[in-house]
Amino acid sequence: MNRRQAPSGPLQALADALTAEYAAVFAYGPIGVRLTDAARTAARRAESAHRARRDALVLQLSAAGNPVPADKAGYALPFPVTDAAGALRLAVEVEERTAAFWRAALPHTTGADRNRALAALTDCAVRATRWRHTAGVTPVTVAFPGRPG
Repeated sequence: MNRRQAPSGPLQALADALTAEYAAVFAYGPIGVRLTDAARTAARRAESAHRARRDALVLQLSAAGNPVPADKAGYALPFPVTDAAGALRLAVEVEERTAAFWRAALPHTTGADRNRALAALTDCAVRATRWRHTAGVTPVTVAFPGRPG
């Protein structure tokens, strides 16, 4: 059977990271409504950071004449978010999953793209650590952010 291979390389890695950013922006809606005070403010900042990265990727890919993956109208959450504990758990998962896409982009990118991927991976790892701390999860850090446990 002759199966067509998925595109690979830096453009595909960045497109994959973009889809992760789309999903992260979506997820922060249900997260933010279940949080209060400082945690809600942190969720707004996190959503804003993911929006900024999303927008920068859309501009970068389209300016270079590359296809830009479309955002979906909605995304399936991995579990129902019915309270603050669930919102914090989802925030950790969102950051870990998004970090995984940026980590996967590292070996396919060079120069400025690699620097952007590393910065995004680091940002996600720091946010995941902060969410773990807020949720009272230990340990608050992981040895290799973006890598399956």
